[in-house]
Amino acid sequence: MNKVILIGRLTRDPEVRYSQGESALAIARFTLAVDRRGRRDANGGDQTADFISCVAFGRQAEFIERYVQKGTKLVAEGRIQTGSYTNKDGQKVYTTDVVVENCEFAESKGSGASNGDFGGYAQPKAEPVSDAGDGFMNIPGSIDGEEIPFI
Repeated sequence: MNKVILIGRLTRDPEVRYSQGESALAIARFTLAVDRRGRRDANGGDQTADFISCVAFGRQAEFIERYVQKGTKLVAEGRIQTGSYTNKDGQKVYTTDVVVENCEFAESKGSGASNGDFGGYAQPKAEPVSDAGDGFMNIPGSIDGEEIPFI
């Protein structure tokens, strides 16, 4: 069985591209910094981390593009996939990626750093929403119910 579950923070904003063709497919690439449990660096300082290359396709990639940014803490579930290619110098390069099949936020919006970074959440790239006064937020018409990640 090939199953991976990671909890970590994005090291930079995800890189999202779309495939060519009639039905374009979103492809998101990002790196998760995952702490090594109980390990300290050589100087006895903070925990060390592994930097895991991840790739997501389709709806997961669209979710990542819309709601995730550098510093966001995610739970990523998927599988390890290896591959190889020949670079422009004629050398064979081996790759290892986690193909993300499911991902979720690993912390609530209110937790996380207190520097105004939305607690690890990316602010949605939709028009602003306003409070209707009845305790519920108005969801803009441009957001479809299937696009909201927590329903």
